[in-house]
Amino acid sequence: MADGDGLGEAATAAASSPAPAPGLSPPLGWRERLRAGLAGTGASLWFVAGLGLLYALRVPLRLCENLAAVTVFLNSLTPKFYVALTGTSSLISGLIFIFEWWYFHKHGTSFIEQVSVSHLRPLMGGTEGSISEPGSPSSSRESETGRQNLSECKVWRNPLNLFRGAEYRRYTWVTGKEPLTYYDMNLSAQDHQTFFTCDTDFLRPSDTVMQKAWRERNPPARIKAAYQALELNNDCATAYVLLAEEEATTIVDAERLFKQALKAGETIYRRSQQCQHQSPQHEAQLRRDTNVLVYIKRRLAMCARKLGRIREAVKIMRDLMKEFPPLTMLNIHENLLESLLELQAYADVQAVLAKYDDISLPKSAAICYTAALLKTRTVSDKFSPETASRRGLSTAEINAVEAIHRAVEFNPHVPKYLLEMKSLILPPEHILKRGDSEAIAYAFFHLQHWKRIEGALNLLQCTWEGTFRMIPYPLEKGHLFYPYPSCTETADRELLPPFHHVSVYPKKELPFFIHFTAGLCSSTAMIALLTHQFPEIMGVFAKAGL
Repeated sequence: MADGDGLGEAATAAASSPAPAPGLSPPLGWRERLRAGLAGTGASLWFVAGLGLLYALRVPLRLCENLAAVTVFLNSLTPKFYVALTGTSSLISGLIFIFEWWYFHKHGTSFIEQVSVSHLRPLMGGTEGSISEPGSPSSSRESETGRQNLSECKVWRNPLNLFRGAEYRRYTWVTGKEPLTYYDMNLSAQDHQTFFTCDTDFLRPSDTVMQKAWRERNPPARIKAAYQALELNNDCATAYVLLAEEEATTIVDAERLFKQALKAGETIYRRSQQCQHQSPQHEAQLRRDTNVLVYIKRRLAMCARKLGRIREAVKIMRDLMKEFPPLTMLNIHENLLESLLELQAYADVQAVLAKYDDISLPKSAAICYTAALLKTRTVSDKFSPETASRRGLSTAEINAVEAIHRAVEFNPHVPKYLLEMKSLILPPEHILKRGDSEAIAYAFFHLQHWKRIEGALNLLQCTWEGTFRMIPYPLEKGHLFYPYPSCTETADRELLPPFHHVSVYPKKELPFFIHFTAGLCSSTAMIALLTHQFPEIMGVFAKAGL
């Protein structure tokens, strides 16, 4: 009972004691205040001590005589020395300026600022005030911001990714350039291991070999492992998939191998369906076999699309979406949209958009720009900027312009590729939504559809830049979508090859040190030129300054 009363009194005392206001620290003791005061006056004390030491040692060091000797030496210098000095300074500052400019365009930041923040600031004690306690509000805000940036920078499998052997490797043979980065191919290897492997692979020797094949980094080693799996089991569907993706040098060869994979995959899938309720391992095996079957059918549809059998491709995609509706994360509807646009079946395209251009579903450049293309199609053939400025925009034209603004806000990089202001490259195997990689992937396949509609690109050219007037601060506030993520440049540089100039939005201002080194280089070069042309006058100025 006494213990209970004691706990009650303690609780009452704790409740009655005033709680510190949020964001305020408790009062400091006299030791903390003294330490803070000494830290604040430390620089002044060191400066005063230095002056006192110099004054005390002025006689032993013969400071006055040495200063007079230095003055005599400087007065005896000829104008040629100043020309050499200013010329050398101009050369060095020019080299620093060129390096800063190159580093900024390659990495998006200033090298001098980065070194200052990373190395010099900790030495000067600049990070002490920025360290927050683990439970403080600033720490919570930083962790929340980090989680938001992590979700914004999630990369997605490109729904229209090309074939490595038949397309990417042929590009390498012709140009000598690698279109895929190591980061992109590593993500694909992770996808393959997720889609094509499961915990029961050890039960089948061929699947065990393929599990190792998907982890191989060397393409010849992967192909060799696929042939080893086929020797163990001639009906190994994933082995045919790997050969179709990486060994086939034409789309026809890839389609032939995918058809063999389909035959084997359907047999394995039916067998897994019969055993799915026996154990959790069999359920996992069914999920794996379902992924393999869907992947094969989708790639067969893409082969048919590339070989001109577009209606066949549309039928395969529609059947896939009906048979496996839970697999919407594969974005098969984006493949279907592109094929329907090639058929010019705009009513069917509108029906697909009505289902997937929903506020509750994730957006993409394909969704937003296809919706804008359909609305542009109704007015673009008669649109004229002069006429529109004279009589104003009609309701249909306003709807088309608003659709373009919506699409540009979602991904502002796309118009430069559609208007051919930037050169296209082969799209990567993974894309970052709202980034340059997604813009390349969209424009690579959809530029022909915009060109086919008369006046569509003209209307886009006249209106797309108006989007930026509605969102002057895109990193802080959006209009129809969330604010534009600030991490797209870094992720796109990892996904896109080094020979491509990554599109950056919003445009970054040049760092201070680029302006500083440019001004320093120009001013010293001008002084060197004036000293060379007018040595007597500049000599007078130099001696007057000394």
